[in-house]
Amino acid sequence: MRKRTLKRGLSAFWWLTLVFLYLPLAVVVLFSFNAANSAASMTGLSLRWYHQLFANDQIMSAFGNTLVLALTSSLIALLIGCLIGYGMYRHRHRKLGWLIVLIYLPIVLPDIVFGISEMAFFVKVNELTGLLGPGLGTMIIAHVTFQIPFVALIVYSRFVGLDPSLFEAAKDLYASPLKRVVHFMLPTIKPALISAFFLSFTLSVDDFVISFFTSGPESATLPIYIWGAIKKGVSPEINAIATLMIAAVALAALASLVVNRRKA
Repeated sequence: MRKRTLKRGLSAFWWLTLVFLYLPLAVVVLFSFNAANSAASMTGLSLRWYHQLFANDQIMSAFGNTLVLALTSSLIALLIGCLIGYGMYRHRHRKLGWLIVLIYLPIVLPDIVFGISEMAFFVKVNELTGLLGPGLGTMIIAHVTFQIPFVALIVYSRFVGLDPSLFEAAKDLYASPLKRVVHFMLPTIKPALISAFFLSFTLSVDDFVISFFTSGPESATLPIYIWGAIKKGVSPEINAIATLMIAAVALAALASLVVNRRKA
C-alpha cells in the first residue's frame, strides 16, 4: 500500500513538473497565433504574425547573424578546445592545477563581468591599432573564449575514460601519428566532439549579455533584437520567433532520438 501511494505521489510530482516546465512555452506558442496585437487576451487564430516575421528584414538579418556567429564560433572553439583537451590528457600526470583553474574561470565568471572585460579589451585594441572594431568579428572572438572551456572539458573527460593501452596498441601496429589521429582518436571521441559542438552552438545562440557588449550596429543577433523589441511590449511577432525556435529545438531532439533508436 505504501509503495503504491509513493508511486502515485512520484507520478503526480512528475506530471506537475512537466506542466511547470512546458505550460509557459505552450502559452507563448498559443499567443503567436493570436489574431489581435495583444499578449493578454486571445481574440482568434491567425498566421499574420508569421507573415510579418518573414517579411521583416531586421529579423532576417538578426537570424542570419545568429547562425553565422554560432556556426563560426562553435567550429573554432571545437578545434582549439579539442587540442586543449587532448593536451590536458597527455600531461595529466603533471601539476596542472593552475591550468584547470584558468579553464574553469570563464565558466563560473558572471556573463556581465566577462562581457564588460571583453568590451574594454576590444575598445583598447581598437584605439591603439584600429583593429577589432565592434561587430561580428569581435562577437565571434568573445563567444569562442567562453565556448573553449566547455569543449576542452568534454573532450578531456572522453579521453580520461579510454583505456590507455589503446594508444599503445595503435603505436604497436605501426600507425603513424596522422593515422592514429584519423583512424583511432577522431572516431573514438566522435560522440564527445558532436556533444561539444552542439553545446557550443546552443550557448552561442542563447547568449545575450556577452553579445550585447561586443556587438556593433549592424551585427545584432536574435536575442539582442528580441531584447530591443520587448521594450515596447511583448508582441505576437516576438511569440512567433520564440515558437519557431521551440519548434527547431524539438525537431532536433526528435531527430536525435530517432537516429539513436535506429542505431540501437
